[in-house]
Amino acid sequence: MSGARIEHLVTSGLFTLDGGSWEVDNNVWIVGDDTEAVVIDAAHDADAIVAAVGGRRVVAIVSTHGHDDHIDAAPAVAERTGAPVLLHPDDLMLWERAHPGTRPDGELSDGQVIAVGGTDLRVLHTPGHSPGAVCLHAPGLDAVFSGDTLFQGGPGATGRSFSDFPTIVASIRDRLLVLPPETVVHTGHGPSTAIGDEAPHLQEWIDRGR
Repeated sequence: MSGARIEHLVTSGLFTLDGGSWEVDNNVWIVGDDTEAVVIDAAHDADAIVAAVGGRRVVAIVSTHGHDDHIDAAPAVAERTGAPVLLHPDDLMLWERAHPGTRPDGELSDGQVIAVGGTDLRVLHTPGHSPGAVCLHAPGLDAVFSGDTLFQGGPGATGRSFSDFPTIVASIRDRLLVLPPETVVHTGHGPSTAIGDEAPHLQEWIDRGR
């Protein structure tokens, strides 16, 4: 059994894209043990995230995608922890909108494994909500961190720039719904769910469209 655990905090701020701004609550996930941790989606509040990490070494700050509500606090958390910010390169155009003149410290790639606290986080490239969206599968924890790709009740939104509904459906069908049904889905916003609870509804989502 892995010594790692999953910790959760909710931060609040703005999501801005295509000329609009929305108040949002974001899930920030911290995976690790008593000595080291990975931060998944450094959203809005660097102080709260650094406080939650405590004195642990931060292995990486992983961005599930480049929308500003998921990366706005990433540079500040990186500066205060010394950890690299990682993002899939297909979302660099979104990063540059939020943090002009800068780049993440490293790239995420499909199949990449990030080890922390005796468990592995495997990167799944799941485009659709954005071109560089990823999920992180932690088989040792029976968990997947889905960012804005899959929520309780269906796919993430695809009505804005750089998103595509058929692409997100394919990502969910081929990369997420094949995971064990007991896998808990820890989402970018709102409540967690499980693969087994969402899988039966795939055709409903396709019929509904988005």
